[in-house]
Amino acid sequence: MGDRNTAFKETDMVEVPLKANAVIEAGKMTAVGADGFGVPASDAAGLKVGGISQEAVDNTGGADGAVSVRVLRNRGFHLLNDGTNAVVAANRFGTVYVKDAQTVSSDGGTNSIVAGKCIDLDAQGVWVEI
Repeated sequence: MGDRNTAFKETDMVEVPLKANAVIEAGKMTAVGADGFGVPASDAAGLKVGGISQEAVDNTGGADGAVSVRVLRNRGFHLLNDGTNAVVAANRFGTVYVKDAQTVSSDGGTNSIVAGKCIDLDAQGVWVEI
């Protein structure tokens, strides 16, 4: 068969095209829907979290994909802990779920949207590997 010069791409920072009218705030979890366009992470059916937005981007009035947001991934991010269904020590290395674009929960809520894995926690929040 022989050697192959296989192309590669760095995947820690990716550009995600936004859904029409989506507004992404910097430093918050960004997800994509079934159509592959970016939206703020939430407990909405079918979303997949990709990482943390590195900038604020407003696609109000724009079509699907008119603008993109830079999303950082493959890291541990410090997010807020849900006061109702808090992530606790027993959740370490386990799956945590999206409550909203900046908060994670130990409970899957209505749609069980996975935020990532709890890698640590402290009084200020939860370190989540996304």
